[in-house]
Amino acid sequence: MATTLISIQSHVVYGHVGNSAAVFPLQRLGCEVWPIHTVQFSSHAGYQGWRGRAFEAALIDECVAGLEAIGVLSRCDGVISGYLGKAETGEAALRAYAAVRAANARARYFCDPVIGDEGRGVYVDPAVAAFLRERAVPAAEVVTPNAFELAWLTGRDVGTLAGLREALALLRARGPKVALVTSARLESTPSDALDMIACEGDVLWRLQTPKLPIAVNGSGDLVAALFFLHWLRTGSAAQALASAGSAVYAVVAATVKAGSRELQIVAAQDEIVNPSHRFAPEPI
Repeated sequence: MATTLISIQSHVVYGHVGNSAAVFPLQRLGCEVWPIHTVQFSSHAGYQGWRGRAFEAALIDECVAGLEAIGVLSRCDGVISGYLGKAETGEAALRAYAAVRAANARARYFCDPVIGDEGRGVYVDPAVAAFLRERAVPAAEVVTPNAFELAWLTGRDVGTLAGLREALALLRARGPKVALVTSARLESTPSDALDMIACEGDVLWRLQTPKLPIAVNGSGDLVAALFFLHWLRTGSAAQALASAGSAVYAVVAATVKAGSRELQIVAAQDEIVNPSHRFAPEPI
């Protein structure tokens, strides 16, 4: 039976961020995805002249109530939440998860705590950031902050391995069993490489890949979705990190080769299923 996930994230008409970066790759891996959009924009906000709007939280409640009415929530294996737009939207995402858990006690909640990034700082509404710290992260089984978000959530310097380890311990003490740091830069990270670090129990796993000459929107959304699916299927953070990290590296490499500003998710879709180069994580 295929894995089935509800994905509550942003959506763009053009390009690949949020649900537009997560849904097709998950489907390509044989996952049934039921997307619920928190916003719909013409493109990501990095484009001058973008248009669109955030949806009301009630729309999430209505969609979930409709799924409940037709009796399909018991098929759902997990709920993903990404970019929220409003704190009320986050509360609706938690209500969605509660409804799914009432129908399927084995369902899991995955939170990508979209708060900010290095160089930009916090770029969401302060109420959203507070909601993620106080409500969403403690409710989640798996979380995928970037390094900036991990530091913001825990108040720790994550530029050293000791600091990162302490921050992850604090994060896990709040509720999540598994965490993936999607963009770690440690004192031991070479200047021409990037690290992703997964934490499961007291063990940290590092996946190091070459640094590519591009910063592309949506890669965090892509790796987060793939990591959650592979973790659900294997029960192993190390295996999920290897599969997700290798696939995202290959897609970003294809994006560089194409000279594109948008992830080449469709053109490089075979790399999502069978990456041409596989990177192996190491315990640290």
